[in-house]
Amino acid sequence: MVSHRVLCWDCGAVIEDPFVSVCPKCKGLLTVKMDLEKVKEKSPEDLRKTPIGVWRYSDFMPVDASKKVSIQEGGTPLYDTKALAEIVGVKGMHVKFEGLNPTGSFKDRGMTIGVTRAKELGAEIVGCASTGNTSASLAAYAAKAGMKCAVFLPSGKVAAGKLAQALFYGAKVLSIDGNFDDALALARKMSEQKKLYLLNSINPYRPEGQKSVLFEIMDQLNYNIPDRIVLPVGNAANIWAVYKALTELEEVGWIDRMPMLTGIQAEGSAPVARAFDEEKKDFIPVENPETIATAIRIGNPVSGRKALAAIYNTGGYSETVSDEEIIAAQKLTARKEGVFVEPASAASVAGIIKLRNMGIIDRDETVVAICTGNGLKDPETAVKYSNPPIKCANSVEAVNKILSD
Repeated sequence: MVSHRVLCWDCGAVIEDPFVSVCPKCKGLLTVKMDLEKVKEKSPEDLRKTPIGVWRYSDFMPVDASKKVSIQEGGTPLYDTKALAEIVGVKGMHVKFEGLNPTGSFKDRGMTIGVTRAKELGAEIVGCASTGNTSASLAAYAAKAGMKCAVFLPSGKVAAGKLAQALFYGAKVLSIDGNFDDALALARKMSEQKKLYLLNSINPYRPEGQKSVLFEIMDQLNYNIPDRIVLPVGNAANIWAVYKALTELEEVGWIDRMPMLTGIQAEGSAPVARAFDEEKKDFIPVENPETIATAIRIGNPVSGRKALAAIYNTGGYSETVSDEEIIAAQKLTARKEGVFVEPASAASVAGIIKLRNMGIIDRDETVVAICTGNGLKDPETAVKYSNPPIKCANSVEAVNKILSD
């Protein structure tokens, strides 16, 4: 296991109890401080001897790689999206498509590390609250590890594709009367009573796996640092994880500057973007958040303050997009690049379009959009906002008429 310490992000206290998810002293958020002295003796080429994926970067991970619980996560494509770049009006644009992870979202990166940590601790039951992707991922990795799994879902607020995964992997799926924040509060109570090992992103080991998306982007760009990386923001751990990865690459001397981290939220669920607009370091939770992008329909993001720090510390930005802009960007990404992302993922592309029109993103920038989940996660929305199948008689003439229109 790589040497590390768990610290309180707020007060700096060293955390000894491996089962707590907040600081016992100040109730602050937790983070992992890695000992990277041995990594400083290496280069990116040393890591490339291992196939690309989360575990290529085990030197940056705080768990024992020999005990890993893995379904070959990571190694997702970084598309050079020239058509989108031309439409948006930027020098270069890439899409990092996390929808090609084993369960169809970026959550698998955090779960391979989180469930490996649970295994190290001898946990028998793991659990999470979720708007869908987290539950699907945890259920899969718990099944792989032979652990019991409980997922707490907000009633009626989870896309069918994600619900189907959690059910089929064998998790106990609990439909909670309330929204995501209510479900998380209940899951945390169960964790505090040590009834389960909580693997929401409040767990400090989850973001450690999510760091790997940044390591891969840099790897795939041969360490040519992009000007800006744009992410959807829901519970806000992913943008923080990307920032943490950047600080670690800077610490070991593999990069000498950071891209501007830019967080995009849906208009109806935008506590981080609102705080940024008001130049605040903390946010006010949004009651009853609402957006078509269910994966980021979160009003009280656990890592919201960390996300704001990541944005401010890199000279980045935060903005909102409407549901209409999200759907338009989802269609554009599919129809111009052949990449089918779920609505929350399209928020990053929608944000790039909006910020370019606002003049926040310059024409000479190279940008990376992280698209976090597969479009098949939410098929109902895709069908709803697409043209219906065309009724056609069983004849060549009828087909020719339709194709000529």
